[in-house]
Amino acid sequence: MPTTLDILTSRALSGVKHGFFTRRGGASSGVFHGLNCGHGSSDLTEAVNLNRARVASAMGVSPAEMVGVNQVHSADVAVVEAPLDAPVTADAIVTATPGLLLTVLTADCEPVLFADRTAGVVGVAHAGWRGALGGVLEATLDAMEGLGAQRADTVAVIGPCISQRAYEVGFDFMDNFLAEDPEYDRFFAGGPNGKPMFDLPSFGLHRLRTAGVGAAEWTGHCTYSDPDRFYSYRRATHAGEADYGRLISAIRL
Repeated sequence: MPTTLDILTSRALSGVKHGFFTRRGGASSGVFHGLNCGHGSSDLTEAVNLNRARVASAMGVSPAEMVGVNQVHSADVAVVEAPLDAPVTADAIVTATPGLLLTVLTADCEPVLFADRTAGVVGVAHAGWRGALGGVLEATLDAMEGLGAQRADTVAVIGPCISQRAYEVGFDFMDNFLAEDPEYDRFFAGGPNGKPMFDLPSFGLHRLRTAGVGAAEWTGHCTYSDPDRFYSYRRATHAGEADYGRLISAIRL
């Protein structure tokens, strides 16, 4: 197993230390082989700790300076000034404190990194369909503004997530979106099995741009379609695997 990490970055976030880590270069084996950073998985604790230590090293911090949350597909945001002493339930984190490494875990949902370089405020969000529809992206921007950020100066980048070509959903799923706004039908297309196909990254970009961010983009990577680089909950489910790894995305001042 190679130990060289494969880290995706965005020019839009140049000048801010960040990375969307792929599964390459980790210590886990079996269905988790690679850089599984999720303690919520059934992977060996020692392997996950080693993987997370490699991430911390790559980002220039100690493992103790990594900040994560207990993600529950909510719109809740944690504002942090120091490493967390105990797990906090939230799906986004913001800080104006240099040196803290904000992280989220994903395996098809959107990892979103935020930065206002001028104000010195960064954030990270875990946005699946439920969180995105529930307002987690807007809530992250609100929390950043509370620390002095300006939306017009904030850049948001969506990392690897499931793309529309791999995201078949039910009509009841689509109804959740149409009940909020009938124009959300443009994020759905007909699939090969006669069911809707949902465009999660386009929906995330729409919510970010409507919220007034200065710039928003998606890296263009589909987690489902590239098993060599990414973990995918849906792909693991389709393959009948007992569990799946979690990708980590991170940003710091």
